[in-house]
Amino acid sequence: MTATIVAAGVLAAACGASDEMGRSDAPASATVGRASPAPAPTHSGRTPVPETLRFTATTLGGQRFDGASLAGKAVVFWFWAPWCPKCRSEAPAVKTAAAKYTDVAFVGVAGLDGEAAMREFVRRTGTGGFPHLSDEKGAVWTRLGVSQQSTFVFMKADGSTERVSGPLGPDDLDRHVAKLRSS
Repeated sequence: MTATIVAAGVLAAACGASDEMGRSDAPASATVGRASPAPAPTHSGRTPVPETLRFTATTLGGQRFDGASLAGKAVVFWFWAPWCPKCRSEAPAVKTAAAKYTDVAFVGVAGLDGEAAMREFVRRTGTGGFPHLSDEKGAVWTRLGVSQQSTFVFMKADGSTERVSGPLGPDDLDRHVAKLRSS
C-alpha cells in the first residue's frame, strides 16, 4: 500500500496533476488499473524478457498489449497526459519520429486522466500510428520508473533504459533514437 501511495504521489507531480487520477490500494506489482504483470520469462522462447517488460495492458483501442512482445527490440516509450501542454507540444515530433524510424517500436503510455480524454488527445494530435496504452492507475509508469509527464524511456534491444524528461523537439528525439539504433 505504501508503494502505491508513493507511486500515486509521484505520478501527480509535474504539469499540475489532477485529483481525478484513479488510485488503488493494491501493491505496484499487482494488477493495477488496466495493466498487470505478465509472467513471461522469454519472448518466443529466444529473447530474455527484461523485468520492466513483464506486464500486460490494454491499448486505447481496447486491445490486449503484452510488454514481452517488445523484448529484443529498440523501444521508445512516451509517457503523456491528455491535459499536459508539454505533451501536446511534442506530439508532432513523436508522430514524425515513429513514422521515420520503423525499426524502432514506439509506445505511448497515457495516464493521469480517463480513457475518453486519452482517446481525444490521440485523435487531436494525430498520433494514432502507434499503440497507446491506457494506464489510468499508473502501473506501467511505476514499472518503468516514470514520475512525471512528459517523459521518454528509451530502451535498447538489450533491455537497458534511459529516462529523459520532455518536452523533446525533433532534433533531441532524433539524437536519442539514433543512440538506440546504434547499439
